[in-house]
Amino acid sequence: MSIYTGAILLTELLMLAMGYHVLYYPGFTKVEKRWYLFTFIAIFFCAGAEFLSIHFDARGAAFSLPLTILTVLQFSISPLLPAFFAGALGMYRQAIAAGTVFCLHALAEIVSAPFGWIFYYDAAGKYIRGEYYLIYEGFYIVSLLFLIVCLALVSRRFKRRDLSTIVMVLFIMASALLPLIVFKVYTDYLGIGMCASLCYIYYNDLIQEDIRQKLIDHQEKLSRMQEHTISGMANLIESRDVESGVHVARTSQYVKMLAEFARQDGVYADALNDRFISALYLMAPMHDIGKITVSDSILKKPGKLTPEEFEQVKHHAAEGGRIVREVLSGVTEEEDVAMAFDIASYHHERWDGNGYPQGLAGENIPLSARIMALADVYDALISERCYKKPVSKENAFEIIRQEAGAHFDPRLAQVFLNHREAF
Repeated sequence: MSIYTGAILLTELLMLAMGYHVLYYPGFTKVEKRWYLFTFIAIFFCAGAEFLSIHFDARGAAFSLPLTILTVLQFSISPLLPAFFAGALGMYRQAIAAGTVFCLHALAEIVSAPFGWIFYYDAAGKYIRGEYYLIYEGFYIVSLLFLIVCLALVSRRFKRRDLSTIVMVLFIMASALLPLIVFKVYTDYLGIGMCASLCYIYYNDLIQEDIRQKLIDHQEKLSRMQEHTISGMANLIESRDVESGVHVARTSQYVKMLAEFARQDGVYADALNDRFISALYLMAPMHDIGKITVSDSILKKPGKLTPEEFEQVKHHAAEGGRIVREVLSGVTEEEDVAMAFDIASYHHERWDGNGYPQGLAGENIPLSARIMALADVYDALISERCYKKPVSKENAFEIIRQEAGAHFDPRLAQVFLNHREAF
């Protein structure tokens, strides 16, 4: 087998493989698939047509007409290859413009074929270049230059991430053209096929990378919207019985700090991973959402609540859990919904079992709710409310120390006190 025959066979097999991949690859739109298929099918046809023309050259006059038709088609399509590939790379406007120009060349090939102006087959069926063969060569060179320009434009589109690919493509193209120029061995279509395959693989990877980044950015945007929505709902509710919405922001910060300090000190470190802390910070503003069911006359009462009124206030914990489920289910991840439910439902439970709504004790109280309880009580102590004056931070720390093991998880209370300067 000659070097040329091997090169053509390799080209054809490569184009079949690439075409098969395009057909069954789910990551392309129909338009992208169409342009890639045009590219690989055109290379497959041109390489095969060139092989047949050379193989049957000078085999007699009987082959002159079919070889003329085959060569006209090859000469018409080959300059269109860069236009097809430009379309495959997403440059539809440039591809259509170049395709229009190169279609004029195809028309010139067809019109001149009967007259042998660009090429012809003589009486012996031998291929002869015509007087105006430079027309084909000129368009072919222009098409290669257009391909280089397209690669440069795509490089800008991908923020110069593919300069090495452009260098490799140019090197492969030069390596394929060199045997043609020096030894008259036609390896140009092999080079074109390899370059097209290389660009297909590399640019497809870049496109998928950009799609992934867009999805990440979109997810981050949704997360920010979710955070702002949750915080806004919580602020709206808190503003009914707190002077401002800063309670929500402060308690969210406190729970995050306490969880990070606890992990740092080796307290519940296995449970306090990044995912847990992130969800805790996001869902902390929902802790008192159940207060929406409590009347203003009770929430804004300046004096001490009656036992009946306090019983109504206590219902806000259970109601908060119910509301969280209704509002967040299907909107955010179930893990986050469960976190919000635990915080809203159980942040008034006590370590000694004397809290509400269910009287849970010790580690039966969800960890998120135990952390929330400390943050909520601490901020309530140091803040002014319609029914009380604020206490100093030192007094608040002393109350937390006294309530460790009674109201609060003793280990978390100790972490809080160990890092009191941060709160």
